[in-house]
Amino acid sequence: MRTFWSRLKDDFQLSIITLVGLLAIVGIAPYAVFRLSEGSWLVGATDTFLVVSSILAVVYAWRSGDTIRPGQFLALIYSVGAFLVAAKLGANGLFWMYVLILFNFFVVPPLQSLVATMTTLIAICAYGWLHPERVFESHYQMASFVVTCLLCGLFAFVFAFRGRAQRRQLSRLATLDPLTGAGNRRTMDSELDIAIADSRRYDINFGLLVLDLDHFKQVNDQFGHAVGDQVLVRFVAAVREVCRPSDRLFRLGGEEFVLLVPKADDASLQTIARHIQQRVREQLRRPDGQPVTVSIGGSLLTGQQSRDSWLKAADESMYEAKRAGRDQTVISSC
Repeated sequence: MRTFWSRLKDDFQLSIITLVGLLAIVGIAPYAVFRLSEGSWLVGATDTFLVVSSILAVVYAWRSGDTIRPGQFLALIYSVGAFLVAAKLGANGLFWMYVLILFNFFVVPPLQSLVATMTTLIAICAYGWLHPERVFESHYQMASFVVTCLLCGLFAFVFAFRGRAQRRQLSRLATLDPLTGAGNRRTMDSELDIAIADSRRYDINFGLLVLDLDHFKQVNDQFGHAVGDQVLVRFVAAVREVCRPSDRLFRLGGEEFVLLVPKADDASLQTIARHIQQRVREQLRRPDGQPVTVSIGGSLLTGQQSRDSWLKAADESMYEAKRAGRDQTVISSC
């Protein structure tokens, strides 16, 4: 039960898909039963199809973790359903269009929602125009319907667009270090756990480098924290220039960083560390002209080590590099 509620809490899209499925059962199922009992076979079958499709989409989303395709699928069938209900029931079926608008902009991206909503609106109006008094009692009623749908869609679009932008921003804040843009400690713990699992399952070798800027406290004390922050930002940029796209950089804290290197061995870790140290010496200077250097400790993942023991081994190697005179690299195997 805790897993169920935690997934709903952490995944906004999954919670919306689940809510839609429940609303389909509670809200549409009674209509399906009533219309089938009254002999309205087309509308009743449409309602039944919507209910069954909603349940299947929710089950698929929970089992696969994919909420994009179920959302697009539901947006499509609900759009078709809204059109069929409006065509069959006339003005009494038009109210479902407003529910469709809100659903579309909550579940699928704003642009796709706009396309689905406008397509359905145009289809209903075209059908109503070609079949006078079957859907709309007058052109004035159709114009009022179009205007209210457009206003509802506009407000929903603005809300959905801002909501998605805010969720992206919150995601960045939750996973990235705000100063340097490197992954934060929370992201690092998750990525290391994934690396350990992949290593055991697929026999992939991973290496870990702990990078610590030498004498960084002196930079802060002599030149101020603003200068120290700039050094950290430029350091991260320099490290990324020599890393592979698959390498992941995280800020462990202060001036200490961690680099996760997939498909690594002792030689590749040594090579990457040497390139990082060379690039840092060439590109980073303190205000007094002295070069910035970095001590690096590395550890290869082998056996059944945990995340903490792996990180500890790399950290201890880094301190050995410090004791060796700084601007050194020490690589050890777990």
